[in-house]
Amino acid sequence: MQAEHHILWKECLDIIKDIVSEQIFTTWFEPIKPSSYKDKEFTIHVPTQFFYEYIEQHFSDLLGRVLKRVFGNDVKLLYTVGIADEAEQDITLPAGNEATSQQMGQAVNVPNLFSSKARQDWDSHLIAKYNFENYFEGISNRAVRSSSEEIAKNPGKTLFNPMFVYGASGVGKTHLCHAIGNRIQEIHPEKKVLYVSAHLFTIQYTEAVRKNTLNDFMYFYQGVDVLILDDIQELIGKDKTQNTFFHIFNHLHLLSKQLILTSDKAPVDLQGMEERLITRLKWGLTLEMERPDLDLRKKILKNKISHDGVQIPEDVFDFIASNVTENVRDVEGIVASLLAHSTAFNRPIDLPLARQVISRVVKIEKKQVSVESIMDVVCKYYNLEQAAIQTNSRKREIVQARQITMYLAKNYTESSLSHIGKIVGKRDHATVLHACRTVKDQIDTNKSFRSSVEEIETLLKA
Repeated sequence: MQAEHHILWKECLDIIKDIVSEQIFTTWFEPIKPSSYKDKEFTIHVPTQFFYEYIEQHFSDLLGRVLKRVFGNDVKLLYTVGIADEAEQDITLPAGNEATSQQMGQAVNVPNLFSSKARQDWDSHLIAKYNFENYFEGISNRAVRSSSEEIAKNPGKTLFNPMFVYGASGVGKTHLCHAIGNRIQEIHPEKKVLYVSAHLFTIQYTEAVRKNTLNDFMYFYQGVDVLILDDIQELIGKDKTQNTFFHIFNHLHLLSKQLILTSDKAPVDLQGMEERLITRLKWGLTLEMERPDLDLRKKILKNKISHDGVQIPEDVFDFIASNVTENVRDVEGIVASLLAHSTAFNRPIDLPLARQVISRVVKIEKKQVSVESIMDVVCKYYNLEQAAIQTNSRKREIVQARQITMYLAKNYTESSLSHIGKIVGKRDHATVLHACRTVKDQIDTNKSFRSSVEEIETLLKA
C-alpha cells in the first residue's frame, strides 16, 4: 500500500499536469520525488541545487497553491537535494529561496573543467583543424552537412535541436562535431560551445561524485550554450550518468540551447539506454552518416595528397579510392604509409607498392569481371546498344568500342581469345588478337584515346 505522502503528491501532479505544458511537466515535475509528510511538513526530493533554485524561482507560487489545495493551508514545503540513491549527498533546504550555497556547507573543490566560467576564459575543447573547409561533401553526407551549417548559423533556434547523427566508426562524425563547433564560434563568439566525448563526460561525473562536487558539475554543464556530446553510446549501462545527463539535456533544451549528439547506432538501437532519454534524443533531427562514396573518397584523398605534398600516379590514386571504402581515416592513413614505405625502401609510389600497403589495412577483394560486364560498361560509356558491337558494322565508334571490349576482356578476365571473340560478335581468336594490338598501339600514341580507356577501367573497378 502506498504511503500517504505518495498518494497526496500524485494528486498534486495530476493538478499540475493540467496547468503546465507537457514538456515543462516532464522536465521539472516528473523528476521530483515525495520524501515524507510529518507534522504538516511535506518534503520533496530534487536531483540538484540548480533544480531546486529553478523550481523556487519559476514554480514556487504554483506549488504553493497546489499544495494548499491538496494538503491544507498550513502545509510547509521542504526540499532534499542530491542524486537519487546517494543519500549521503542529500541536503535539506526550505522553500522560498532561503538557502544559499554557503548555508549548504559545500566544500569548494572544483575540478579544472569547471574553473573557467567567464566566456573569455572558456575552453571549448574544439580542434581548430577540423572545419567545414576540409569537411568535404558527397552524396553520403550531403544532408548532414547542410543541416549542420544551418545549425551553426542559428544554434538552438532551428528545428534541428537536438541533432542526432549516427554511423559507423570512421565516417567523419567527430570531424563534423568540431566543424560545427568551430563555425558557431566564428559566427557567435559570445556563445559557450563545448565538445566532450561521452567517455570523458562519464569520467568527470564519477570524479564529481567522488569529490562531492556534483552541483558544480551540473552548474558547469547547464551553463553552456552549445553542448556537443560525441559517442553517446558510451553511456549505455551507466544509469546514474544517464540520469544526470537527462537533467542536463532537459535544462539546455528548455532554454533553447543547442544539443549535438553522435552515436554508432540509431536511437532505437541503443539497448541499455533509458527510454526517456532515447525519447528526447529523437525530439529533433536524426540523420545517418553513410560510408563515403567514391567521389567523396577522391576529394578526401586529393586533399591529403595536396596537404602532404606527395606525388601519386593517377592509377595509384584510383586504386586507393576504389579499394579503401570503409573508413575515412584509412584513406588518410594509406597516404602516410605509402610515403613512409617509399622513403624507407627507396621505392617509387606505384601500383605494386599501393597493393602491398593497402593489403595490410583492408581486405582487397578482386572484383569479378566478365566479358559481358565489360561489354556493358564500354557500351554505356559510348552510349551504344550492346547489339551494335556484335554486328559487322564498320562505323568508327562501333569498331572502337568493339576493340576496346576485346582488349579489356583479355586483360581483366581469364577467358580465352576464342571465348572473347564468340561473345563479342562471333569473331575468331585472330580478330581478337588484332583488336588488342590495335588498342595497345592507340594507347601508346593517342593521349585522348588513352584517357578514354583509363576512364572505362575506372568504371570497371568502381
